[in-house]
Amino acid sequence: MFDFSIVTTWFDSLLRDTLGLGNFLSILIECVLVGLIILMAYAMLAIVLIYMERKVCAFFQCRLGPMRVGKWGIFQVFADVVKMLIKEIFPVDKADKLLYAIAPFLVLIGSVGAFSFMPWNKGAAILDFNVGIFLLTAISSIGVVGIFLAGWGSNNKYSVVSAMRGAVQMISYEMSLCLCLITAVALTGTMSLTGIVESQNDGWLVFKGHIPAIIAFLVFLVAGNAEANRGPFDLAEAESELTAGYHTEYSGMGFGFFYLAEYLNMFIIAGVASTVFLGGWMPLHVAGLDGFNAVMDYIPGIVWFLAKTFFLVWILLWIKWSYPRLRIDQILKLEWKYLMPLSLLNLVLMTIVVALGWHF
Repeated sequence: MFDFSIVTTWFDSLLRDTLGLGNFLSILIECVLVGLIILMAYAMLAIVLIYMERKVCAFFQCRLGPMRVGKWGIFQVFADVVKMLIKEIFPVDKADKLLYAIAPFLVLIGSVGAFSFMPWNKGAAILDFNVGIFLLTAISSIGVVGIFLAGWGSNNKYSVVSAMRGAVQMISYEMSLCLCLITAVALTGTMSLTGIVESQNDGWLVFKGHIPAIIAFLVFLVAGNAEANRGPFDLAEAESELTAGYHTEYSGMGFGFFYLAEYLNMFIIAGVASTVFLGGWMPLHVAGLDGFNAVMDYIPGIVWFLAKTFFLVWILLWIKWSYPRLRIDQILKLEWKYLMPLSLLNLVLMTIVVALGWHF
């Protein structure tokens, strides 16, 4: 499998040795390029995910979805982006201007920060630390603060109720998310996302960890769906009750930042699930089938990662458009009475499996 670190090492030596730019300028140029790559990938994936949801939603509702702007409506999302960019931003009367202004940026910072931890290929992890799981969960939690500030700063009773719902829901389901990730850490023995992927070179975690890994994977998908405020857990944006929820008073790109973050958070949840439980950029290997394994190794790692991630995104969209929205008491009851106790019990079970060596 191609190691992308060869390219990054070559580019670094080009700046330092061939062009003689020195340590500071080389690092500065590399950081700027990496930042631009992150933002471009973030924006393009948002466009793909928006178009994908519209088509998947149409399929489940026996419709065609967008069809008129470009062939099969592929330019509809681009038209919407242009419309949002040129829309006037209306000031909100009696709003807390500071909190109202910084809330969309906090949500976006949390989303982009978590997005930067995605290991796309071997040697292509932008942020890779030995405590990567810890940092990923910590940075992604910034979005909760942004959502609460958006509702509080808008001076709108519907936005405040929505922000309270969203904050309680996201803080609650972070417990199950973290416990599922700790379960994977207990099996692999590392908190580095790259290390977790590399530990799955002889089999994906969902197969190696027996029943505890399967339980952790399923709970992670449910809790991740709630963490991303996606249906049927989208009570913070219940249109029939709270209009548009915590971003009711936002217009233009203020609303656009929330919109972007929601779709990319779905991609991040699917990406983390595919990285931790489905091998990330590791190909599918079957013991004893050396010819099959050799063919799988020819497929680039980034193709594996994107294929697994978009498959999980499709699963999340399937769930959203198949089940009705839950009530707030049902959402919290599901977490505190069922998912979190199950995750705690599952973590103990995984610890026993690892201690006794029952895993593959």
